[in-house]
Amino acid sequence: MEDMNTQLNNMSQNNNDDKENKKKGRVKRAVKRGTGIAICAVLAGGLAAGAYEGVNRLTGWNESDVVAATKEEDKAELLKTKSDKDSEKDSSGSKEESSSDSGTEAKGSLDVSDIAEEAMKFVVSITTKSVEEVQNYYGYFGFGNGFTTQQEVEGSGSGIIVGKNDNELLIATNYHVIEGADNVSVTCVDGEVYEASVKGYDADRDLAVVSVALDDISGDTMDAITIAPIGSSDDLKIGEQVIAIGNALGYGQSVTTGIVSAKNRQLDDSGQAEEDSDGVNLIQTDAAINPGNSGGALLNMNGEVVGINSAKLASTEVEGMGYAIAISDVSDILEDLMNETPRDIVENHGVLSITGSSVSQEGQAYGIPEGVFVREVTKDGAADKAGIKANNVITEFDGKRVRSIESLIDLLQYYEPGEEVEVTLQVMDGDGYKEKTVTVTLDEDTSGDTEDSEDSSQDSSDEESILRDWENGNEDSMDYEEFFGMW
Repeated sequence: MEDMNTQLNNMSQNNNDDKENKKKGRVKRAVKRGTGIAICAVLAGGLAAGAYEGVNRLTGWNESDVVAATKEEDKAELLKTKSDKDSEKDSSGSKEESSSDSGTEAKGSLDVSDIAEEAMKFVVSITTKSVEEVQNYYGYFGFGNGFTTQQEVEGSGSGIIVGKNDNELLIATNYHVIEGADNVSVTCVDGEVYEASVKGYDADRDLAVVSVALDDISGDTMDAITIAPIGSSDDLKIGEQVIAIGNALGYGQSVTTGIVSAKNRQLDDSGQAEEDSDGVNLIQTDAAINPGNSGGALLNMNGEVVGINSAKLASTEVEGMGYAIAISDVSDILEDLMNETPRDIVENHGVLSITGSSVSQEGQAYGIPEGVFVREVTKDGAADKAGIKANNVITEFDGKRVRSIESLIDLLQYYEPGEEVEVTLQVMDGDGYKEKTVTVTLDEDTSGDTEDSEDSSQDSSDEESILRDWENGNEDSMDYEEFFGMW
């Protein structure tokens, strides 16, 4: 009997153990199912996030970009994307996240056709018209003096939509595209043509911004165009693939591809290498950049603008050597130009009341700074009242570089008499020059020709004559001292 009770107790205990084990098994299975569901949810979320990121990268749409682009400020800004350095800083706290992102942001992940399709929305064709003096047939071949006639000349180039403000659509291009133009028009991706005006330019860096009034642009065009995403040219690597888009030869938008052949190139106006230049850095590429491509976009494989094509600097004697202005070096300058107040040519513009001439290359070789050499200052005139003296050299006018008397005259035609303008001078100081800035209130032009331009050709010949006499040992001491500002 006692043995039977013991067996019954053992059976009961075993039943309880079985129940407990089954219960634990159900819990484990439930946990496994829950874990499986969670893992699936995470994977689905990751795939959705990846797809969303892929769409964002393809279309150039990014939440952080939207916030930056829609800030309630008057100042227009470029739509910049994060550089590799910024991304590294943001992801330094999470190595796993960084490694995941690096796979998503692999170079060359987008197809050229996809990038081109999106880029066409922010690259425009630019057409300019200007009037030039043309010598007649007989004058060319020396039959008499001949005569000159005025002829309308049409030019073509490209531009990049880089922003907008409350009233204008803003387009970046090369200065040489719009230089001397009397009329500028842009053609958007939908084929519509709009009149544009020059908002600001930097001739030294071959940059300009033109604007189109938003009131003039149709709703269909606004739906068709986008603002270009600005990448980092600093992050480019030698051998990295790039895409050039522009209005080649004025035939309309075309696409070429190549690689980054070199970085940080600097060239002079003739296309020769210039190591110690203070000019902007250029990206060398074997992507075809032809006349008409100037001002167009050089893109990385994420569809971001990393350079502004400049066919002006591509030599016709070589093959596979195109150049683009590195965007990271000129972003601040572009934003300044985007926010400049556009000016129209003034019929009776203000003058400085000086006579002067361009400092020639010979003069620069003897230490005279590049600019306008002031030969004479009209007494009680605008320059005299501001403290400008004879033998000073004008190097900047209202923040813009002055390289010659022609460039100074070109700037003056946009300013009214009575306007106050900052003028930067180089003034003799011992054996060299020191910089000085003065504020000039422009005079009214009371003569038939502007005083700033009269005798400019004579001054240039006087300068050459003085240098020639000095080199031959026949210099007149007074002229020599006056010329070099030592009196």
